[in-house]
Amino acid sequence: MEVVPANEVACADLQTIFGSRGQGSRCQCQRYKLQRGESFAGFPVEERVHRLREQTDCGSPGSGATSGLVALLDGEPVGWCAVEPRTAYEGLIRNQRVPWQGRAEDKDDSGIWAVTCVFVRAGHRRRGISRALACAGVDFARRSGARALEAYPMTTTNAIEEELHVGTVGIFAEAGLVEIGRPTLRRAVMRIDF
Repeated sequence: MEVVPANEVACADLQTIFGSRGQGSRCQCQRYKLQRGESFAGFPVEERVHRLREQTDCGSPGSGATSGLVALLDGEPVGWCAVEPRTAYEGLIRNQRVPWQGRAEDKDDSGIWAVTCVFVRAGHRRRGISRALACAGVDFARRSGARALEAYPMTTTNAIEEELHVGTVGIFAEAGLVEIGRPTLRRAVMRIDF
């Protein structure tokens, strides 16, 4: 398996990962990218696809885009990890609960990066791809100059696979992140400082 920046793969490879049905195909990793005044239901999937393509600069190796990683298994696209400066996720910044409950931290600190999505293509789950993506996300953030990396995984293990597109506590713990908060019963805030 190889994990590469998303700009090094074709846009069609990203769509192969998200598929044509299910939560990934509908979300296109845009939930936390919503701008003020936008609602998730307020723009079609085609616009979400377009935004993801712009954010990743997919198909443009060497462009320097820092908006995600793609896992390739024998050259086939099988996983996605959204990782970039936390300030790039306006919807996350506006959220009053996750990750901010009980924390007094500067929301505009661009030195803190975030993993908001870890998604593995149907038919390739339970093979360690999520763990590889979480570890690669830590390395990518560190190499890109981040001072810290956060993730906001689900704490439950009995949710259906598609609901775990934010990852699990276990995969981030194996990547070196530690839990720093529990803003809800089902959500943890995990972090690693560099």
